[in-house]
Amino acid sequence: MNHRNTKRSPSRVFAAALITSALFMATTSSVIQAAEIFPNKPLRIIVPFAPGGASDQLARMMGQKLTEGLGQPVVVENKPGAGGIIGAEAGARASADGYTLLLAAAGFMAVNPAVYPKLPYDPIKDFKPITLLVKAPLLLVAHPSLPVKNTEEFIAYAKSNPGKVTIGNGGVGTAQHLGGVYFEKTAGINVVHVPYKGSAPATTDLLGGVVDAQFDNLVTLLPYIKTGKLRPLGVASLTSIAALPDTATMSEKALPNFETGTWYGIVAPAGTPTAIVGRIDNELQKILKMPDVQEKLTGQGLLPSGLNGEDLDSFIRSEINIYGKIVKEAGVTVD
Repeated sequence: MNHRNTKRSPSRVFAAALITSALFMATTSSVIQAAEIFPNKPLRIIVPFAPGGASDQLARMMGQKLTEGLGQPVVVENKPGAGGIIGAEAGARASADGYTLLLAAAGFMAVNPAVYPKLPYDPIKDFKPITLLVKAPLLLVAHPSLPVKNTEEFIAYAKSNPGKVTIGNGGVGTAQHLGGVYFEKTAGINVVHVPYKGSAPATTDLLGGVVDAQFDNLVTLLPYIKTGKLRPLGVASLTSIAALPDTATMSEKALPNFETGTWYGIVAPAGTPTAIVGRIDNELQKILKMPDVQEKLTGQGLLPSGLNGEDLDSFIRSEINIYGKIVKEAGVTVD
């Protein structure tokens, strides 16, 4: 019986090693070359929300400034639907070459993993964090008929009227809803959370006195505060907001170290070359320091951040952990 010698000769092993090394060097070289000439064509920023909203406006501002800094057009592509899931999946499946970016938000990056049993993307594994652009602390406002003027008075009133005070939000499982639940648990009160299909109808009912209060983004509520139709009670941040200098933060007196809200950042598909990620981060850091950008952002109640990729990665992981605990304690489910 003949037996085939399955041992590979030293020469064949050496040749295989040379081929593997050559392929690695060629791949590495092509990645380096791609990074060196980046960008040489237009870029796009996927926004998982409809045009016209605060997130869309932020992305378009960044896109315009990036166009100037990178020397290539940067266009915004809106892919709304399913609480950001559609756009997030599109961003995760895009080519990892730096030409497709995603406007990341707290909702689909940190909240969705806690409320949806299965997602078509992984917020950690499928993305390469680049820059945290802004934090958008939530604001508690009330209808003028509610006999309270600040967070402390609201908490006291809610404790005196357990289960009677109503707080509207933009929908079950949204950052606004979970932020309101977090506020309720931290303050030790018992309120009724009223979900709507978006912030706009919630605000409409608040203006009409259907609900007592609302926990939402300042961008949504600021126009009604300026006209006196709504009363600001407290900002859920650790630092004051330039757009509402006379409104105290909840952390000042009512709830020490309390903060909650949404946030927006820029991420790329996992596998995007580090050199390209660094180039985009550098440009975004410059943009966030521009006086006109800072003035516009702070005027909308947004807090410019600038966390880089590594810090943003840690931040996202922390947010997922926080919202996971809130969802579990509140028993929030989304069908």
